[in-house]
Amino acid sequence: MKKALITGANKGVGFETARQLLQQGYYVYLGCRDADRGQAAVEKLNAEGLTAVTVIQLDVSDDESVKAARADLGTKTDVLDVLINNAGINGGMPQGALTTNVATLNEVFNVNVYGVVRVTQAFFDLLQKADQPRIVNVSSSGCSLTLSSDPTWRYYHHKGAMYQPSKAALNMYTIDLAYDLRDTPFKVNAVDPGFVATDFNAHRGTGTVQEGGKRIAAYALIGTDGPTGRFISFEHNPETGEIPW
Repeated sequence: MKKALITGANKGVGFETARQLLQQGYYVYLGCRDADRGQAAVEKLNAEGLTAVTVIQLDVSDDESVKAARADLGTKTDVLDVLINNAGINGGMPQGALTTNVATLNEVFNVNVYGVVRVTQAFFDLLQKADQPRIVNVSSSGCSLTLSSDPTWRYYHHKGAMYQPSKAALNMYTIDLAYDLRDTPFKVNAVDPGFVATDFNAHRGTGTVQEGGKRIAAYALIGTDGPTGRFISFEHNPETGEIPW
């Protein structure tokens, strides 16, 4: 049975991605900052007949929490097939370029960028033991420099001087990580779940968590002929998913 770790997995797109991977026969570890909420998510999945799931207490913004989570997971498995870096925060709105608070900006980067680096590095040894390891970094079309500077783009006026730079930095990390792993079986991609209605955006999104989860899960499940080092958004480009950086 293949095994996946998903950060920020007790609700929203992370939870739905977990559900879809469970339905595909994966064992899923729910990385959750709040263990009680994580356990409630486990029980909800169990009630649906999805029992191959365990909560892992994991705060991606905290070095010691990440180390403890790696030690905990190491008592449960010696291999990890999929890592989905889904945990993220937006820093609150509005986010003007001239009014953004640097302290809050640092908090956003600490979760959305540094947290991904922490988790990826901490769990990399388990991923290396998989035959076809996959890393999916959950991104956003809103961090595309090309699209965000295009006045004709439908989300052109959706600006966020904390969130957008953090996800743009995540995209660059994805490129560098994929490059470092270019001669290995790893596939590393940045995937936009789309503007889906969740707590993250006060349910203003126009898509569903089922759609978002399907988009992320698809890149956890890609075969050996799948892409690596790509930025994927099927909401923006329904045909190929390729999106400008």
